[in-house]
Amino acid sequence: MAVIRPFRALRPTKDKVAQVAALPYDVVTTEEAKKLVKDNNYSFLHVDKPEIDFDEPVDPYDVRVYKKAGEKLSQMVKEGVYKRDKNPCIYIYQLTRDEKIQQGIVACTSIDDYVNNVIKKHENTLQAKEQDRINHVKYTKAHTGPIMMFYRENQQISNEIKSWILNNEPVYNFVSVDNVKQTIWIVNDEATIKKLTEMFSKVNSLYIADGHHRAAAAVKVGLEMRQSNPNHTGDEEYNYFLSVIFPDKQLTIMEYNRVIKDLNGFSEKELLEKIEGNFELVYKGKDPFKPRAKHFFGMYINGKWYGLRVRENSFDENDPVGSLDVSILQNLVVSPIFGITNPREDNRIDFVGGVKGIDELARLVDSRKASVAFSLYPTPIDDLIKIADMGLIMPPKSTWFEPKLQSGIFIHSLED
Repeated sequence: MAVIRPFRALRPTKDKVAQVAALPYDVVTTEEAKKLVKDNNYSFLHVDKPEIDFDEPVDPYDVRVYKKAGEKLSQMVKEGVYKRDKNPCIYIYQLTRDEKIQQGIVACTSIDDYVNNVIKKHENTLQAKEQDRINHVKYTKAHTGPIMMFYRENQQISNEIKSWILNNEPVYNFVSVDNVKQTIWIVNDEATIKKLTEMFSKVNSLYIADGHHRAAAAVKVGLEMRQSNPNHTGDEEYNYFLSVIFPDKQLTIMEYNRVIKDLNGFSEKELLEKIEGNFELVYKGKDPFKPRAKHFFGMYINGKWYGLRVRENSFDENDPVGSLDVSILQNLVVSPIFGITNPREDNRIDFVGGVKGIDELARLVDSRKASVAFSLYPTPIDDLIKIADMGLIMPPKSTWFEPKLQSGIFIHSLED
């Protein structure tokens, strides 16, 4: 059963929160981050991507970068940009975009639940990226980026959240740089906190949506701190990590499209012939093809769109991972035709989140930054749950959750 715990959040002051809040470190490049922080010394990107504050180019994994992150966070606390709540609280986090609303709670989750698989994962992590976040936690002495999780919708929990929203004023209410309305309430009533923790104690599983590397790093730091503390009690802050937890029905998964930089030596005609072995092709001309159902794909090449439908018996429909559209494209096209067997590390393939729109695929090909692009149908959340429940792993870049959680609004300090 899931454990959630209130915590004393380190939060920006109300007048600074809109300047502080920033997109997650891993969805913006260094160049994009430098533009976003121009004339904004309060942006949390100074903590999350501190390489942007060096005069000369610097390896983001350099120890100087992590030291800079810790120094910047300490400076913001000293300057009064951040204040820490006096008592442990739970927070309600509401995101609104295009009139769609999702409401979740901000709380700490247990590293033991992660280890015991109450918190379920669906992605492998890379050691280098894990170590990056481990170093960031150690030098900031905090969890600075929340992990997005979800649970199977529970009407009692939803009703409790809505009741609090109806009867209390938000502490923050602003629009972030990605045009998402951010509204936050503090739940500081002990009876309500107890009720929510008891409700979650009846939830069988939590599922990681975004933040597998941050979660793994928080757990490894916590376990290391346990071992080095002879007086460990289990109540220390390092036993828990920062999470935002939503009901599954409210989340939006967008497609995660693919672009490939070259045709692996094939002509366009040869490429189409190879693809037709496993797919039915329909010429769409200038009309963009955005799949409206599973097992359909779009392809853009040389100014032309094609619709692709995978042929029957080309894949195992009973294989929960192999029947994912990202797997079908990888196993029937990307690997055998383009020779890209390890998409996680091959620089010939790139991934484009659906939030950028299908026109971005055509732009990349037309500008010759890529030779061919593939549009996909979003991975259904029920498929993700099924795979996570079975203890299986999805291919890299299978899901793009939108909107993204802002970093810097809540910080979980490991120093109580």
